[in-house]
Amino acid sequence: MIGGFQNITKIPELKKRIIFSLLMLAVYRLGCHIPTPGIDPVALAAFFGAREGTLFGLFDMFSGGALRRLSVMALGIMPYISSAIILELLTVVVPHLEKLKKEGEAGRKKITRYTRYGTVMLSLIQGFGISIGLENMQSPEGQMVVLDPGWSFRLMSMITLAAGTTFLMWLGEQITERGIGNGISLIIFSGIVARLPSAVGNSFRLMGTGEMSPFFGLLLVVFMIAIVGVIIFVERGQRRIPVQYAKRVIGRRMYGGQSTHLPLKVNTAGVIPPIFASSIIMFPATIAGFLNVKQIGWLEFIVSSLAPGRLIYTLLYVGFIIFFCYFYTAIHFNPTEVADNMKKYGGFIPGIRPGKSTAEYIDRVLTRITFSGAMYVSIICILPEILIYRLNVPFYFGGTALLIVVGVGMDTITQIETHLLTRHYEGFMKRGLGRVR
Repeated sequence: MIGGFQNITKIPELKKRIIFSLLMLAVYRLGCHIPTPGIDPVALAAFFGAREGTLFGLFDMFSGGALRRLSVMALGIMPYISSAIILELLTVVVPHLEKLKKEGEAGRKKITRYTRYGTVMLSLIQGFGISIGLENMQSPEGQMVVLDPGWSFRLMSMITLAAGTTFLMWLGEQITERGIGNGISLIIFSGIVARLPSAVGNSFRLMGTGEMSPFFGLLLVVFMIAIVGVIIFVERGQRRIPVQYAKRVIGRRMYGGQSTHLPLKVNTAGVIPPIFASSIIMFPATIAGFLNVKQIGWLEFIVSSLAPGRLIYTLLYVGFIIFFCYFYTAIHFNPTEVADNMKKYGGFIPGIRPGKSTAEYIDRVLTRITFSGAMYVSIICILPEILIYRLNVPFYFGGTALLIVVGVGMDTITQIETHLLTRHYEGFMKRGLGRVR
């Protein structure tokens, strides 16, 4: 692996791409510390400190702490992700979008343009909602978060936050085009990893004061390495269905006759299910943050039951993850369409009739491996609850953040590996991390 890192400097194009990506991520991190005008930072920090287990905490994690400081990039890249997910879901029910999806590169460019428009609209709407919410927020000590509320503050916040998200979207596209890796994913990755130094420093401080033993710290390190290894193994895991193509004679030439396979990933849905599940299950606690729940008995019971670490919260969280794993997989992967394409080009699964029987077989296999993937995602996502609320671990480890960090890291290394191997240099791994084994 050391030789692979040394080979990076021997390829000028790859070296420039990596430096460009790092510079753009540095610009993003700098923007996360530029505050929006008209905010009392001390009161805002106190407000967020009392709402760690709500949607505010979830969005703050994806924005890399920018929402807590209400910087110009406080919305982060979440409006872009939401717009992309909405458009992908709409391709199932809107014939025009479904047609564009099948048009190849031209259709993809139009969908990307619609995604950008949707990002700006969502940013303006969210910016307006945040500005109104900020005017009603106050710290636990009673300090108002907004210094001068009114329409001037609302319009300024809308334009500022929407401009920050638009710039961030452009930054991600530039990284994808001129840098290395997926720009949007790397922005989320850098925002999550930015919290790592403080977590490590806090752990060393606890070991220095004797609140955490060095042996327990060593066990945590070994455990974390093992969990990361499991995630890499499962994310790379796939079920390969053998596919045979019949020989066809066209003119004087013979085509087909080769054997291949249809790869079905264990975790087809990726990190979308835990994001959706977290948003839904944290919604009551977020609404309760603006209300005096102590005066409403049943609402206080619901909010306390849905707090992280409670049994009802864990069961609902796992249930939502399993549901969205199946839901997103059903939208993202169409067995009938795959079976029809195989039949069109003379392909068939040995022992299975082409057409409807092939579609049913693929759907049955996909249903089984999706359940395994849903269980894997659920275990990783409830891991922070076990570590924090059962074992009293002083930092957050696991969940959606870990899935994103490991997934983005693997994709980026795979792209670097591809650059090295295409220029006949030794990669990070002798067999190549990005190759199909």
